[in-house]
Amino acid sequence: MRPFALGLALSMALPPLALAAETAPADVSIADAQVADALTDKPGDPAEGRSIFMDRGLGNCLACHANADLDDQLFHGNVGPEMNGVAERWEPGQLRAIVVDAKQVFGEETVMPGFYTLDVGVNVAEKYQGKPILTAQQVEDVVAYLETLKGD
Repeated sequence: MRPFALGLALSMALPPLALAAETAPADVSIADAQVADALTDKPGDPAEGRSIFMDRGLGNCLACHANADLDDQLFHGNVGPEMNGVAERWEPGQLRAIVVDAKQVFGEETVMPGFYTLDVGVNVAEKYQGKPILTAQQVEDVVAYLETLKGD
């Protein structure tokens, strides 16, 4: 078999390698209230971010934030700011920092949890101890979704 044909045959027979790079929670740097660089090399998916935003078992963002885009969902919270027009109030790097660890942006007084930090507080559910609530890609997906929320 020719070298090219052998390489082609092997590449078709082997499963694809995961080449996506991501920044670990401990390596994320929040400077000037933003995380300038994406946490992964794969762009965020706004549709997936929307699903995470309304998922009561993942982001559970609706528990605290009203969001007109999700009017069909019940029980919007009013603890945090409304998400309507959030993309016009914050830059993507700022949104990323807020989702990663709001306490580093707003201070320890905020009730918003850090979704991509290992410092998630006290009395944390066992399944979340020692790991972030969201993955790096899920953070990017949520940020991509938030970037679609323009206007009131």
